[in-house]
Amino acid sequence: MSDPVGALGVQADVATFAAHGCHALSITTAMLVSDSARVEEWHEVDTGVMADQARQVLEDMPIAAVKIGAIASIEQAAAIAEIVSDYAEVPLIVDPFLSALPDSGMSDEDIVASIRQILAPQATVLQLSQSELGRMAELWREAGVDSSLEADVAELTARGCQYVLVTGTSRNGHKNGHKRANTLFDRDDGVTIIDWQHLPGHFVGAGTTLSGALAACMAHGMDAVEALRAAQDYTYGALLNAQRFGMGKLVPNRFYRILPQAGQ
Repeated sequence: MSDPVGALGVQADVATFAAHGCHALSITTAMLVSDSARVEEWHEVDTGVMADQARQVLEDMPIAAVKIGAIASIEQAAAIAEIVSDYAEVPLIVDPFLSALPDSGMSDEDIVASIRQILAPQATVLQLSQSELGRMAELWREAGVDSSLEADVAELTARGCQYVLVTGTSRNGHKNGHKRANTLFDRDDGVTIIDWQHLPGHFVGAGTTLSGALAACMAHGMDAVEALRAAQDYTYGALLNAQRFGMGKLVPNRFYRILPQAGQ
């Protein structure tokens, strides 16, 4: 999706990829009406136009990784799933929900179900916050029955997803003082937990930065664990050097390693 602020969506990913020495091919799924404080609304791009543009560039150039961000409709989800199925050998990073969107982009149960059924099984890494995972887990949990984080992740890896990255966790599944953690689960029950220090301030685009950096690192040939460590280190630096361009939230400085004092 296209964000006029440059904190989310394709603009943010183009910057993150460039900072990692990658060239981005950007396909837009929606147009945001937003400022640095909030996203007011979003408008879906025609699915046929989106799919035609994707096919056009993919037939022209080779790719080393694919990142899927927010999806505006089940029609888009189906079209994207069909396209990426032709590139099964390429790492696929799926980060389908944005907390900045109205209802986090998860108000439509059909979209959530389509992501679970046709995109997650193809994903190399599916990135979700704990709340996003809980919302998706409502699709399979029995009414009134709580489930563990591990059980919810197992449902997704059992359907084919290679890794599930759950952000904002800790070693015991809860916030631990000023420490946060991102936890990577694989389909063989392996778990990698990477702690990071919580930073003060309200940010927009932190999760997008992480998934974009993860995709870029995997495009360079890193495995999922190595890529996550590098992506999390990069994201922490981008947040540490974040900038306030307007009256709203802080925007990650994705070029901090190149231009630490870069301004507006």
